[in-house]
Amino acid sequence: MNYETRLLGDTAVIIDEDAARARRKRLLLAGGGVAALLVVAAAWISTRGGESAPAAQSAPAPVVTVVSPGQSMVARTISATGSLAARVDMPVGVVGEGGMVTQVLVQPGDWVRAGQTLATVERSVQTEQGRSLAAQVEVARADAKLAQAQLDRAKALVGRGFISAADIDQRTATRDAAQARVAVAVAQFNEQRARTGRLDIRAPAAGLVLTRGVEPGQIVGSGSAVLFRLAKGGEMEMRAQVAESDLATLRPGNSATVTPIGSSQSFAGRVWQVSPVVDPQTRQGIARIAIPYDPAIRPGGFASATITSGSGSAPLLPESAVQSDEKGSYVYIVNGKNQVERRNVTVGQVSDAGVAVTNGITGSEKIVTSAGAFLTPGQKVKPELAKGL
Repeated sequence: MNYETRLLGDTAVIIDEDAARARRKRLLLAGGGVAALLVVAAAWISTRGGESAPAAQSAPAPVVTVVSPGQSMVARTISATGSLAARVDMPVGVVGEGGMVTQVLVQPGDWVRAGQTLATVERSVQTEQGRSLAAQVEVARADAKLAQAQLDRAKALVGRGFISAADIDQRTATRDAAQARVAVAVAQFNEQRARTGRLDIRAPAAGLVLTRGVEPGQIVGSGSAVLFRLAKGGEMEMRAQVAESDLATLRPGNSATVTPIGSSQSFAGRVWQVSPVVDPQTRQGIARIAIPYDPAIRPGGFASATITSGSGSAPLLPESAVQSDEKGSYVYIVNGKNQVERRNVTVGQVSDAGVAVTNGITGSEKIVTSAGAFLTPGQKVKPELAKGL
């Protein structure tokens, strides 16, 4: 046996070298066993991970609801924009000689009847002229009355020989001239009265006052600008700008829906006139759509319109089936391999019944009705036909 003596401080320690070598050997063996266990564990983990990858790849395909809409009868529509205006715009100006405006009796937005006075013009001179002519009428009537009396007395004396037939003829002519002067005086008086009446600015027909361009104290005459604008009967219209190709499909009587810009309210109307000409620069024509009066319809404003130009057959889809992005509208269809495909479409009229698709599909495809935002082209899916279809 080998022993070694070492000093630890002031103390002498005897160490058995054989025992120390045995301990080091046991430690090395223990470390090797631990390393072997770690290798085995790593191999087991890698084996399990390799088995889970195929499992993840073989996850079941998602179930999607599809529909084959076929063909349905839907209305053909044309979308257009344009301005609102009075259907019959009546400018009102000075009819007579004019003068200083004394009163303005209406405001924009007022309803007026035919012949109602809108404004009055100062008429003191015309009034005095009318009184003068009225007096002349009375003078002429008095002369005619005197001439008639003289003729009657002459006729009573003609039988006694005091008055000749020639005198009777002369007195008859005098009477007739006096009566003619009465007619002239009455006509002059009526003319002056009519002129005075024309100083009143009146509504040519019943309607709605749109604008007012005159104030009391203003001097107006025959050359003055328009003083008032009226919408006859309050009837309004939209002058829709329609493309040349669409204009050919429109007819008077086609129904339309008009929505003023900035308003959520829509108004039903009908096309009453289709422009016979096309603007050579814009290649557009005007379809005039008559709409009833409403305070939300303001002439001069802008509006959009959907005009129904007929009907035809097209696939009809629920709104959830149609997606859109920067490239336009599209739907997802499921092909024969149960893979998702994108199909670009053209959307027609949107109604409570659904969205009419005018181009891109025939209606026989399997079209995904919902969850399209969570699908990608080429993805495997399990199609399930929508219930009730």
